[in-house]
Amino acid sequence: MSINIAIDGPAGAGKSTIARILAKELSFIYVDTGAMYRTMALYFFEAGIAAEDEAAISSACGNVAVTIVYEKGEQQVLLNGENVTGKLRTEQVGNMASAISVYPKVREKLVVLQQKLAEDTDVIMDGRDIGTCVLPNAQIKIYLTASVETRAKRRYEELTAKGQSCELAKIARDIRERDARDMNRPVSPLRQAEDAVTVDTSDLTIEEVVSVIRNIYEEKIQK
Repeated sequence: MSINIAIDGPAGAGKSTIARILAKELSFIYVDTGAMYRTMALYFFEAGIAAEDEAAISSACGNVAVTIVYEKGEQQVLLNGENVTGKLRTEQVGNMASAISVYPKVREKLVVLQQKLAEDTDVIMDGRDIGTCVLPNAQIKIYLTASVETRAKRRYEELTAKGQSCELAKIARDIRERDARDMNRPVSPLRQAEDAVTVDTSDLTIEEVVSVIRNIYEEKIQK
């Protein structure tokens, strides 16, 4: 039987970074569900389909093939056969992904893929509704969070390190808006699973967060 670790939480809480490190330490497969939504968002964005046009997006879902492959243990995402991993971290794509993730057709398409990946493989999967909807039977569930100010600062530093021009205040506004969309969407909203453990990363280093979650994992598995 495979072991599944579900990590949920708002944008910028550090889910992907923490999940990727833990996966390597535990020899699990890391599944970045956010990258899957960003891949679909990239397709719609490049096709010129507006985020609010649910009918057009739902209709176009059949034209999108999202494939997950692993190279040297790292997840790579293919869009209709093309590796688009390097195109997924822009603010435009991130905001588009948050907007389209409310649509049932988009979620149905990706949830099936995510569940299939977790059936026979030990996985760490992060997202917004992993513990509540995608992997409700996951043995370990973590709700990773941090203050808006902390998350905005992290994103600001990430973007400026890449040489991108950005404004801290605007990033904070975008995060608040994404939180509101994610928490209030009618389909699979962001919320903490009843059996999830909350880990607030606001005042913790990456190493400290990894240690906290690894201890939770080891205690759970030993039982």
